[in-house]
Amino acid sequence: MNEGRRAARRQVLQVAAKLLEEGGSEAVSTRAVAAAAGITAPALYRMFDDKDGLLAELAAYGFEMYLAEKREALALTPDDPVADLYRGWDLHVDFGLRHPAFYMLMYGTVRPGRRPPAADEAHALLVRLLGRAAEAGRLRVPVEQATRVIHAATTGATLALIGDEPSERDLTTSARLRDTVIASVTTDSPASSGSDLASRALALDAALETALTTGPPATGTGVPLRDTETALLREWLRQLAG
Repeated sequence: MNEGRRAARRQVLQVAAKLLEEGGSEAVSTRAVAAAAGITAPALYRMFDDKDGLLAELAAYGFEMYLAEKREALALTPDDPVADLYRGWDLHVDFGLRHPAFYMLMYGTVRPGRRPPAADEAHALLVRLLGRAAEAGRLRVPVEQATRVIHAATTGATLALIGDEPSERDLTTSARLRDTVIASVTTDSPASSGSDLASRALALDAALETALTTGPPATGTGVPLRDTETALLREWLRQLAG
């Protein structure tokens, strides 16, 4: 796609985003978007195929906004992986309450067994935060399990708050759920002489995951083990973690 077409597509998405914020997904008809963008309906269809294609692109646009805000905010926080989890939760809920129509499109239209491709990067950011916590010996459950728990709890809390009348929203509900959920998957800072076998096993498993995904290009891995040996070692570590 050349630069001109990319810019035109972006401009249409910005127009559609404004309609979405003002009137929800019902306001984002192909006719309304085309009229507001000053283009013909056939031109819009050439860009996005149909309304479903337009809404999918809008969801991706929403995730771009969300991730840009979250990365910027997390860059300003102390270098504490568990503190980042608390901050990340609050950022997630805050984004949903400021952009409810976008949030409903991003998280409220998921079909069973299918996650929108645009959600993958947001999911990966949470995995990275939890991986850092695991490497620091601060997780009490595997990264995959902690990811599922926190994702389910944050989206559930946000959708519930969006469903409340603004005047009746009680943000302490989110804060209490946040504290309970994060405390259930993390531990206090381990002492240097501690013997918490579970958190140490999870820390080593997280370190292996990092080495496997960021190892030397020449070998494809930073772990001096065969694939079968690495898989067996990780299975043992997860058993030790309980």
